[in-house]
Amino acid sequence: MIEKGQTLPAGTLAELTKDGMVTHDITELFSGKKVVLFAVPGAFTPTCSEAHLPGFVVFADQLKDKGVDLIACISVNDAFVMKAWGEAQNASELMMLADGDASFTKSLGLDMDTGNFGGVRSQRYAMVIDNGVVTTLNVEAPKSFEVSTAEAILAEL
Repeated sequence: MIEKGQTLPAGTLAELTKDGMVTHDITELFSGKKVVLFAVPGAFTPTCSEAHLPGFVVFADQLKDKGVDLIACISVNDAFVMKAWGEAQNASELMMLADGDASFTKSLGLDMDTGNFGGVRSQRYAMVIDNGVVTTLNVEAPKSFEVSTAEAILAEL
């Protein structure tokens, strides 16, 4: 598993924007920025939709006031689902990133097999990345939602 102090691995993530599909190079996307990246097991799932994503929507301005340049949500879903979920959650301040084949999630060592729920998914976590380097990493225990909340990340900035 990636650890605090390590540089993010290379790879790509997809985002469906108003201008079409964009493939982001991870190194370029996080270079020169302070980023909060949080991951959910699945878009439109209960805890993700009722608490995790909404918390980052509510606290986006406070996170930015603490020097965060970008807040991004990632899930092992396709970019169409991530865009629709972001719109449904009024998450216009956040970047909704898709890791459709779980390659980035696997490279972090934060994947999990959920069996018939959805197969390979991401563990729930939140990290702070400064110029591509992980400075905070809060990974939830299974079926927990405490350390990756927007409030927990805000308290650590």
